[in-house]
Amino acid sequence: MSRVEVGTNEPLEKALRRFKKKIEREGILKALKARKHYEKPSEVKRRKARTSRSRKRYL
Repeated sequence: MSRVEVGTNEPLEKALRRFKKKIEREGILKALKARKHYEKPSEVKRRKARTSRSRKRYL
């Protein structure tokens, strides 16, 4: 679980922005979206292979 301490004179918007960046860096939202629906292991393997191939094209 990610936490962000809000300072005494710190605006809430600034703390919220830090929280959003922290969540994005940790990949929590990405993991939640990926787990929204069940994906069979064969589909996971196929998707990873496809993304790997597309990355190798640009190297």
